[in-house]
Amino acid sequence: MRARRPVFLGHTAAPSGAELAFARLARELRRRGVPASVMLLAPGPLTDVLEAAEVPVTVVPGRPSSVRRDAGPLALLRGAVDLYRTGRRLAPLLRAHDADVVVAESTKSLLVGAVAARRTGIPLVWQVHDRVSAEYFGRTRFPLRLLGRMVASGYLANSRGTLRTISTGGSPTAVCPPGVDLSTVPAPAPQRAPKHVKIAMIGRITAWKGQDLLLRALAQMEAVPEVRFVGGTHFGDDDGYLAELEELAERLDIADRVTFTGHVTDPITEAADADVVVHYSRLTEPFGQVVAEAMAAGRVVVAAGAGGPTELIDDGKTGVLVPPRRPDLLAIALDTLIDDWEQREQLSAAAADRGRDLDLKTSGAIAESLLARVARDVR
Repeated sequence: MRARRPVFLGHTAAPSGAELAFARLARELRRRGVPASVMLLAPGPLTDVLEAAEVPVTVVPGRPSSVRRDAGPLALLRGAVDLYRTGRRLAPLLRAHDADVVVAESTKSLLVGAVAARRTGIPLVWQVHDRVSAEYFGRTRFPLRLLGRMVASGYLANSRGTLRTISTGGSPTAVCPPGVDLSTVPAPAPQRAPKHVKIAMIGRITAWKGQDLLLRALAQMEAVPEVRFVGGTHFGDDDGYLAELEELAERLDIADRVTFTGHVTDPITEAADADVVVHYSRLTEPFGQVVAEAMAAGRVVVAAGAGGPTELIDDGKTGVLVPPRRPDLLAIALDTLIDDWEQREQLSAAAADRGRDLDLKTSGAIAESLLARVARDVR
């Protein structure tokens, strides 16, 4: 048995990692014959991405809640009321779509989806993209875990580490890494000579992604290579951080070696054009989509040795892991790699082999199986 009509529910239409990941998964499910669709709580660029992929998308009418995790009690209460009202508006839309499973893609969509699922009797699956830990949610992690246990009939987690941060209560679970569409990945290119090495850091420009840590590492290197910071801010609060990064590059006297590209529509091509891709998040990364894509493209990945990247990279064999929040050690690792052309070639080939295990088709099969099980069990 397969899920007839799963509906993915997202709270934002900004094209960030988690949103692009579930958009790809919905497209893959449709390729597999599962008529998945998407509902968003706000309009934005992701709707264009979904429509281009021929995934049906609906924007739930009404005012989306903009409450932040660190908001005060009154703001949280107002936000909760807004989310409850949105859930009530969502319920008839789910009935109209004849949905048999709702897949919540974030904490906000979990709250909204819980209201709609309770009103319709449709089971809810929580696709967990964030670690429900103190690092991300503080004390809120406890009620969030409890909420998930109360309302979710199943869980899709992006990594084993993420799955360990939630309380499933015995409900069906699956580790479903955000797969890479290997048909879009360029063939691995040879590594450049040391003097011409290019480095890329790909991801949303936001403080927790650690772009400033790479800048500080570059300032400590023997020779600063050409570095591209690929990604946009997406959310208004991040614009100030981008300005801080540009100022820091000037202050460290490396601005002439650094480029901030803004948002790009094809980050895999950017990864493939680099020799080394750095992924050095300040917080523990739940998965690391960029790591998976860069490895599939046969690039040498240097990542913080915590969370999802440790499940993808065999240190020294398929990439390099560096202790988190240590730009001095990151500088040493990059200097060593740049000088050792042969090691980069070996790591590049091994990364490409590992990347083939991260196929989107595998993720689609995992998700289809879990959603079908939940749909069957609830009936």
